Amino acid sequence: MTRIGGAGALFALLLLASCRAAPEQERFPKPNRPVAAIVGDTFSTEDARDRMGEFERVVTLADVKPGMWIADVGAGEGYYSVRLSPVVGRRGRVLAEDIQAEVTDRLAQRVQRENLDNVAVTLGAPDDPKLPAHSLDRIFLVHVYHEVDSPYAFLWHVREALKPGGLIIVVDADRPPQRHGIPPATLRCEFAAVGLRMRGFQPIEDGDAYFAAFAPVGERPKPSAIKPCKG
Repeated sequence: MTRIGGAGALFALLLLASCRAAPEQERFPKPNRPVAAIVGDTFSTEDARDRMGEFERVVTLADVKPGMWIADVGAGEGYYSVRLSPVVGRRGRVLAEDIQAEVTDRLAQRVQRENLDNVAVTLGAPDDPKLPAHSLDRIFLVHVYHEVDSPYAFLWHVREALKPGGLIIVVDADRPPQRHGIPPATLRCEFAAVGLRMRGFQPIEDGDAYFAAFAPVGERPKPSAIKPCKG
């Protein structure tokens, strides 16, 4: 089900994406590592994140420009989604996705309340955010990847949504998944398993948070050919 905030062209693409066939789940390998439990839709308070300048720094590193089409996967309360709306402008689009219906309902209400006509809110699946194929310049995964239960299936689908030259942007913490983070070496290995190569890496604050950017390289592998990283 899709909730819309005035982004008609993106809405049409979302309908097509929701109808596409997906491989059988059992064809994808499971990760050889723990997966963090989903603890809620709020990572930190928005005021605290604004004081740290998180959004401005990440968006600058991601080279977001007016007119871009962007997905905020695992959008939660919409911290990135609502701030991306004025950055991409009237010609751009923001797709705010989450896997919990109650979360997307609240976010859709926020989008309507703030009159964000270039933002669409959609409900995805844990192993497939159901993004429109070949349509996105940037896909943001902010403090969410360590909670993905089937990372190889998830990344396999996410990769297909990028335009040529598009990037997947990861913001996470350099700590074990049990402590709600993902070590950069593990991140690099799992992305590489589905043909995604790291194009940039940068610590983004005094703690253990980091920014990483990935781009597709070569053909997307068949699910049965994906080799999981060692634990």
